[in-house]
Amino acid sequence: MTEQSGVAVLGATGSIGSSALDVLRLHRDRYKVVGLTGWKRMAALKPLMREFVPAQIAAEPESVSVIDTNFLEGCEGGCYLGGEEGLVAVATHPDVDTVIAGVSGAAGLQSTLAAVEAGKRVLIANKEPLVMCGQLVRNAASVSGACLMPIDSEHNAIFQCLPLNLQQDVTSGRGIGSRSAGAGVSRITLTASGGPFLRTSAAAISDATPAQALAHPTWNMGPKISVDSATLMNKGLELIEACSLFGLDESQIDIIIHPQSVLHSMVGFNDGSLIGQMGNPDMRIPISYGLSYPERTTSGIERLNLAEIGVLEFEQPDLERFPSLVLAREAAKTGRSVPIALNAANEIAVEAFLDRRISFCEIPQVVDWILQKHEPSEVSDLEHVVDTDLEVRAMASEMIQRGLSS
Repeated sequence: MTEQSGVAVLGATGSIGSSALDVLRLHRDRYKVVGLTGWKRMAALKPLMREFVPAQIAAEPESVSVIDTNFLEGCEGGCYLGGEEGLVAVATHPDVDTVIAGVSGAAGLQSTLAAVEAGKRVLIANKEPLVMCGQLVRNAASVSGACLMPIDSEHNAIFQCLPLNLQQDVTSGRGIGSRSAGAGVSRITLTASGGPFLRTSAAAISDATPAQALAHPTWNMGPKISVDSATLMNKGLELIEACSLFGLDESQIDIIIHPQSVLHSMVGFNDGSLIGQMGNPDMRIPISYGLSYPERTTSGIERLNLAEIGVLEFEQPDLERFPSLVLAREAAKTGRSVPIALNAANEIAVEAFLDRRISFCEIPQVVDWILQKHEPSEVSDLEHVVDTDLEVRAMASEMIQRGLSS
């Protein structure tokens, strides 16, 4: 019998974590869940703890403190940790071979970097580590021997389309920038669904409610990512992520709207060939691929039926209705600490929108204001990243509290 590989799922109660656990259930002979994190969602985390009996659990400190002893009887040998230290402990546990990084937002930054520094295979679903400090992540992988595996659907699609030698460059942290020309790679194209407001007028978008923004037409995602998809900031963050992960200039990356969401991204070669990866829009496919790479195992997803879909549509994004894409591309072009500022301002703005403190169209206004005020600096270490993130969050929060018109 093949020895089980230890897996930690960071963000087990979110959309990525739920998909990951569905895949792991299909392959209990191959994988052992060693660690789970769930932060505030203890009601969702408790049945997972009983089902998988992990060695370590991490959650919000207040949540950990109220776990009752009767509940813990079903989790023999478990260690229950709170806060950021708990996330890092789960990500670096000695029995963990693979870490699925699915914590949304900057909250997953430290634990993801810690897993890379510990030499784990890290399945990166959260964009923020690569957006905020991609070079630090890649440098850490080259030192520790970690394996970086993108499982964001678009970046995983690009990875699948690359020749083997460039795949190895990505997983080792080297990126493909220096060797892409020799391998014939000229450009990469990220596809975007267009979100729930693709056919909505600018006037109607300005009055959009949180419920409307969360109603994504094809993907089932958490609130923050769903709003980012509605503003197209999600695609902007993916552009920055692609620059970091693959070591490419932003001018080498195109974004195209594809409402059916079945062609997940493409790689263009200098002979005119365009190779893309297709599949039903379900995160279990890239997660399964990341877990078993270089093999392929079942994901639990039905085969894509092109005859049923019938037509595949493509169009250029409307940059006037979706200015977040412009802001993100400028951040990618400028580099240094600007992507950190972009991400932090956007997180604060999205939170304010979901709390109905600002309107939907004010989300990019907050980000734009911050980027105009932010003084770019070189990203030297994690402390600098965290300090910049906190500083920008405070600025954005103060701006929103004062009112955008003041």
